[in-house]
Amino acid sequence: MKKTWWKESVVYQIYPRSFCDSNGDGIGDLGGITEKMDYLKELGIDVIWLSPVYESPNDDNGYDISNYQGIMKEFGTMEDFDRMLDAAHTHGIRIVMDLVVNHTSDEHPWFIESRKSKDNPYRNYYIWKDPKDGDVPNNWGSCFGGSAWKYDETTQMYFLHMFSQKQPDLNWENDTVRSEIFQMMDWWCQKGIDGFRMDVISMISKDQNFPDGQLKKTGYGDYGPYVCNGPRVHEYLQEMNQKVLSKYNLLTVGECAGVTVDEAKKYANLEGSELNMVFQFEHMDLDGGETFKWNEQKICLTDLKATLSKWQNELYGKAWNSLYWCNHDQPRIVSRLGNDSDKYREISAKMLATCLHMMQGTPYIYQGEELGMTNVPFQSLDDFRDIESINAYHEYTQSGQIAPEDMMRYLHYKSRDNARTPMQWNNTANAGFTTGTPWIMVNPNYPKINAKEQVERPDSIFHYYQKLIKLRKAHEIIVYGSYQLLLPDDPNLYVYTRELAEEKLLVICNFTDTRQSFTLPSDCNPDQMHCLIANYPERVPEKQMLLNPYEALVYQTKI
Repeated sequence: MKKTWWKESVVYQIYPRSFCDSNGDGIGDLGGITEKMDYLKELGIDVIWLSPVYESPNDDNGYDISNYQGIMKEFGTMEDFDRMLDAAHTHGIRIVMDLVVNHTSDEHPWFIESRKSKDNPYRNYYIWKDPKDGDVPNNWGSCFGGSAWKYDETTQMYFLHMFSQKQPDLNWENDTVRSEIFQMMDWWCQKGIDGFRMDVISMISKDQNFPDGQLKKTGYGDYGPYVCNGPRVHEYLQEMNQKVLSKYNLLTVGECAGVTVDEAKKYANLEGSELNMVFQFEHMDLDGGETFKWNEQKICLTDLKATLSKWQNELYGKAWNSLYWCNHDQPRIVSRLGNDSDKYREISAKMLATCLHMMQGTPYIYQGEELGMTNVPFQSLDDFRDIESINAYHEYTQSGQIAPEDMMRYLHYKSRDNARTPMQWNNTANAGFTTGTPWIMVNPNYPKINAKEQVERPDSIFHYYQKLIKLRKAHEIIVYGSYQLLLPDDPNLYVYTRELAEEKLLVICNFTDTRQSFTLPSDCNPDQMHCLIANYPERVPEKQMLLNPYEALVYQTKI
């Protein structure tokens, strides 16, 4: 398997608004990121994925862009960006930008022009349709609730918005749109950035018949078959690769809603004709249920193992995996899959980290994950800032599908805002995030969960992540080895092996708060096994082992 830097890297996602505020206005900024480069270097990460910092009216926390080549004033200036980029490169850290090109803001100059008249030169930059029988062009629902179509009085037509009404979808069928996007991407590459994470990139090609979708409980049609992994998506990405990506040494990862293994092999093929890797959501959607994600269901471990193993095995030698538990769109993993009680939070956070980071693929750490940050006890709907969560509350409660008190519990469990509260730096006011008033509440548990305390304590989650990162750099088997799941039907233990040449790793993870018995595989000789990492005091392997709650062990052996 061809070796490349992005396969061997560990990526750290920064959500700038919540990372570190350098000027006291309550909003994280580029200056704050620059200030924390030493911390990131100490952790050992190789790449920063930067959530959007472009000019934006901030309807969807920066994923609604009004100027692709400008910086949001709240975050600083282009000079601040250049300083941050230089500081990162000086620390040996690469910068990956968030590329949002399925849609723009309705305040982007292209859209302002587009809506002026039917014959405007920018009209075809977006997707406009006449009313159908005096109503919307089709029954598609938006990802953020309500119809995916918005009526515009000026020209008495509808425009498509798969997300917020302030996020009109770009028309990728238009050659000029693609050319404009590619020129913008090239501009950033020439500035010296090191890659792109591509937001909802699997949605850029729509079925041009725009048929109705199957009705869902929301009363709107399912857009998925006609929008996700659409008819020309691979053609567009190959064109992007030829005209921009192939000219630079980049990390590229596509957020691909609805992606299958077979589609991923096209997106992330090892020939490098499209992207390096994709983000798939299959393992994160296992607790989705009928109401998209608004419930308190727990992910079944056997389902999780089956899903992750499928991606590990079927992409091996054909495409590249991305590995993640957390990002800005997911609740905190220690609250979701681990145990965020005082007794087990740290130990379960280390177990989850072990389970993920020993797999094949490029690992992504979301800010605060390396501290075991938890979901947030928001007191009321007024505490939330996320448009998806607020819209969902109103849609489901007003329709009578979910009682208000139930919906609040579901938001506490699944809301994206759980990931978006300020980074917990120390035990001073506002967790050291800002000297001002934070844009969103700080999790009140920051006095006991913060970076300063963990950096100073050798047995902390922070230092555990540091060790995992060092192991990945020291052992090729962790990056390039094959994967085999053991005990697929065990509801409590996640056990797998990795193999490369004459070397083998055995990874054992107890996903429960109770002791579990484990028998070493018959081909494992305890006398020849060496412990690489453990979240309890290291122990000598035995044929029969009683695992502690949330225990994780990785043993190395020669074949």
